[in-house]
Amino acid sequence: MSEEPVHVQLQPLGEAFDLPRGTPLRHVLFGYGLEFPCGGRGRCKRCRVRVIEGALATHPEDASVLSPEELRDGWRLACHARADASVTLEIAQWDVAILADDSSFDFTPSEGLAVAVDLGTTTLVAQLLDLDTGRVLAVRAALNPQAAYGSDVMSRLQFALTGEGRASLTDLIRGRIGALVGELTAGAGGAAIRDIAVVGNTVMHHLFCGIDVEPLSHVPFEPLRDGLELFRASELGWQVAGDPPVRFLPCLGGFVGSDILAGILATRMYHSDALVGLIDLGTNGEVVFGNRRRIVCASTAAGPAFEAGRISKGMRASSGAIFEVTLVGGRVQCRVLGDVAPRGICGSGLVDAVAAGLDLGAIQPSGRLANGQPSFPLCPPVELRQADIRELQLAKAACAAGIRILLERLGATVRDVERLYLAGAFGNYVNRASARRIGLIDFPDEVVHPSGNTALLGAKLALFSPALDFAPIRARVEHVSLAAHPRFQEIYVEQMGFPPQ
Repeated sequence: MSEEPVHVQLQPLGEAFDLPRGTPLRHVLFGYGLEFPCGGRGRCKRCRVRVIEGALATHPEDASVLSPEELRDGWRLACHARADASVTLEIAQWDVAILADDSSFDFTPSEGLAVAVDLGTTTLVAQLLDLDTGRVLAVRAALNPQAAYGSDVMSRLQFALTGEGRASLTDLIRGRIGALVGELTAGAGGAAIRDIAVVGNTVMHHLFCGIDVEPLSHVPFEPLRDGLELFRASELGWQVAGDPPVRFLPCLGGFVGSDILAGILATRMYHSDALVGLIDLGTNGEVVFGNRRRIVCASTAAGPAFEAGRISKGMRASSGAIFEVTLVGGRVQCRVLGDVAPRGICGSGLVDAVAAGLDLGAIQPSGRLANGQPSFPLCPPVELRQADIRELQLAKAACAAGIRILLERLGATVRDVERLYLAGAFGNYVNRASARRIGLIDFPDEVVHPSGNTALLGAKLALFSPALDFAPIRARVEHVSLAAHPRFQEIYVEQMGFPPQ
């Protein structure tokens, strides 16, 4: 006779379910909003859960991350925990704002319905389009289930290289996107779909398409295959009326994926006479500059700092996150998402906080905390530690160095850029004055334009041009490997400091 299942309750969600005894909680709790940024290695402390009733065994590694007081209070790391006995757990769930797209654009009408998908490292967005009117008929969004194995692409790569890791990540993402497409088509009465276009960074491209990611795990980070990948929906296990083609658009090289190609389509950079730029800072960082004659692009080793990864009190932009920090009368004031007590800080708040610390003199241009202070208090219990400031410095230096190197490649300077598009959630919510204050985006305000989800917009544009030949655009794009650039380290070190006031 099989063992009785274990009953698990989650508070304050009010969710309850049964699991087979011994089930790793990591496989379940991500779907209820628990984060695993370090990929389940027990390093980041962000997957903490607290036992309210019942029992959850202490893993040996818990004691190296959690304090004796936390352990006594019932805190455990969910990445190590298994459902061995019935238990009631307290978890802090996320409610990430996911950026879709409702831009208007020129198109040539055709018949039928199509689906555009933005496969992000953190989030997924799918839109159902009427190809005759250009209208978005429905939207579905979700968290990328692969994030249970790490919040950044390098964590995913490490997991993909272990045992059945790659196959697991491929199955996860195909299954989740297939479910989103199914929800969209069900809402359309099961009408036939003519085309599905998917965009994402190079790692997402490889994992979705089932391509070996090993070459992306080491220098020179060259993809095995980076071109257009074509499937039928049925090949992916999707039950979609019309069995439409599923196109994963081509990448541009290294870690610059089809999401940036889509951004080039969305901003019409490849048609522009003027020099324009596109910067997408999120879980990854990509920078593009160019015009109709020439385009250069690079991936910056910015890490997850702009989404508050590896920050002591960092969190995503969800309820309880400090998202804005200002100075009023020389005092720090914080705004918190959800109008609740603060429990952490997200990327836009981090940039604001460091800018405020610089203006107050609490943070020196070198990045050191002034007067030997151990931290820069914000709103209790949230504070910035020295390591947090250093993490932001590393990320902003990589981005600023990438911008400078690409512009030098074109024989241009910041003053020559007529328009700079900031893509993605961070680009749309970051305070531009704060970004300029820390030396992240040193462009005049009138040049900088938050541009929403350019990846999704570009995917939609591709749906209206199914015969679009990407080869001429890709041939115009030069991928610059910053790691191989002879002056990268020099410029990177120069950009580490903050501008003096």
